[in-house]
Amino acid sequence: MDVNYILSENTVDPDPFIQFGAWYKERLASVKLYPDAVSLATSSKDGHVSVRTVLLKDYSEAGFVFFTNYKSKKGSQLTENTFAAMLFYWPESGRQVRIEGHVEKVSRKESELYFRSRPRVSQIGTWASEQSAVIPDRNYLDDRVVFFSNKYSNRKVELPPHWGGFILVPELIEFWQEGEFRLHDRIQFARKKNSWLIERLAP
Repeated sequence: MDVNYILSENTVDPDPFIQFGAWYKERLASVKLYPDAVSLATSSKDGHVSVRTVLLKDYSEAGFVFFTNYKSKKGSQLTENTFAAMLFYWPESGRQVRIEGHVEKVSRKESELYFRSRPRVSQIGTWASEQSAVIPDRNYLDDRVVFFSNKYSNRKVELPPHWGGFILVPELIEFWQEGEFRLHDRIQFARKKNSWLIERLAP
C-alpha cells in the first residue's frame, strides 16, 4: 500500500503559531456557524476534570485568549489549577489542533476592550448571569436582566470585576490531519525554553 503523508515535518511551518494561523484562516473562510468554537478542559486542584465549549477571541505568539466569568466553574478551576487544554476539531477538513499549557489572566485593559466590543445586551448578561451557580428558575435570571438593564439604562455598562479574559500559554501544540485507514498524521510541537521541538507521533 502506498502511504501518502498529507502533513509532514517538511511541510509544517516551524513556527506553530503561523501553522495554526494558516489552518484557522481556512476554517474561518469555510465555516459560518461558530468557526471559533474550541473545547476547553480544566481541572480542580484535586483532579476533577471538566470540559466545555468556549469561543476563541484572539491568538498570538503569547497564546490563545477566551473570556469568562471568573467565578464560574471554569474560572474557579483555572484559579485553583492553572493547567488547561484546548481541542479544536474541524471535521470539514479532517483536522484537529490540541493545545496544552497554563493560563494567565489578561490585563483589565484587554478585558475592557473586548467587553466594549460586545452588544449591550451581552454586557448586561455578564452582570445578570451568576455563571455556573444553581438558580431557582428562568424567571430569576430574567428578573436580573431587567434589574441590570434598568440600572444601566442611562449610562454605559461597567465591566464587572468578576469577568474577563484568560490566555492559554501553550507548552505543547499538536496538529492532526486525518488519513486513510486511520493512518493519521500527527505533528507535535513541544516548547523547549525559547524554541520548539518538532516530532511526529504515531496515529
